Amino acid sequence: MSETAAGRLPGDLTARETIERFIRVDHAGEYGARRIYQGQLAVLGGGPKGDLLRHMKQQEQAHLDRFSDLVVTRRVRPTALLPLWHVAGFALGAVTAALGEKAAMACTVAVEEAIDEHYAGQAAELGDDEADLRASIETFRAEELEHRDIGLANGAEEAPGYRLLYNIIKSGCRVAIAVSERV
Repeated sequence: MSETAAGRLPGDLTARETIERFIRVDHAGEYGARRIYQGQLAVLGGGPKGDLLRHMKQQEQAHLDRFSDLVVTRRVRPTALLPLWHVAGFALGAVTAALGEKAAMACTVAVEEAIDEHYAGQAAELGDDEADLRASIETFRAEELEHRDIGLANGAEEAPGYRLLYNIIKSGCRVAIAVSERV
């Protein structure tokens, strides 16, 4: 991402500010995703979907570890909303799991599709000077799509009120993304 003063308008972010936002929001998102799976595991962990949920949580943990390292090495302020995402992520996971395995999978589909769109936008915006960050985002995006596909293969669309549940959760994710970039 090259920065030239000539092409910037007042209020435009610098390249550094843009990268800080990317890292901040991605750290928050992966933190929230891990908490969603922890909530789902609290309810469904002993059942037939337990291993599947643990697999997805483990991948989210690897994503979180990468962004946690970037927060430190790039000296990026994490979102001030982490305590909210701590509670909200777990609650979303536990509530959807309490509605049943298919509702938990519907939650996964909605969250992962929102993250896919978000990561695609970031990857497209990153230049060659951020090839390592772009590669991480693209790798994580592929794993998020794998999670979406797991949700679809495990009956997400059969959840009662799927379309409504999906739209509410995906909209909530979009709001969380927008807020976490800035706060």
